Amino acid sequence: MARTRDAARRAEVLDRAVDYVLENGISELSLRPLAKAAGTSPRVLLYYFGSKEELVVELIARGRARQRETMANVEMSSFRTATGAARKLWQQFSAPKWEPLMRLFFEVYGLALQDRSRFPGFLEAAVEDWLAALKPCCSLPGRSARDARAYATLLLAGFRGFLLDLCATHDRARINRAVDLWLSMLDRTASNALRDDSPL
Repeated sequence: MARTRDAARRAEVLDRAVDYVLENGISELSLRPLAKAAGTSPRVLLYYFGSKEELVVELIARGRARQRETMANVEMSSFRTATGAARKLWQQFSAPKWEPLMRLFFEVYGLALQDRSRFPGFLEAAVEDWLAALKPCCSLPGRSARDARAYATLLLAGFRGFLLDLCATHDRARINRAVDLWLSMLDRTASNALRDDSPL
């Protein structure tokens, strides 16, 4: 029972820490103010998460889970095309409230590329978690599992680039228009590939 209470407390602390990051950003992310916002101490944070790096990885993972939860009630099959669903996902992922999380994600991504051992498992999860989130957009009748995964990879690459641009410039009108044009091109390409029975 004590272990269950401990797990519940850990989850509560993590959620409060995510709230803090989303509200305050990451420019001065340190354990002391983060712990205070989470209703605990730096020592307890390290007890629950092992290190600051491991905590950051969990913050990003919990933030991504929240993003996915916002889409839980959206029926992807109701969209006539994969890109219709992708547009809905873009609206969610690019919402201003998620920008601190995305900036943290890109910062950690760059650090992990330099030293994978610093954020163990992060780079793998950064791909597979997103591919899983994009899967409902890509699994259409007539499309093989291999092509669905390739299409999800295409969406992931595009979304990452657009989100990085958005974090850097905040030129939302330009980027949203670019996303619309890109998805329209993907629609035509995907339709031709399925009609010709050729790989995407």
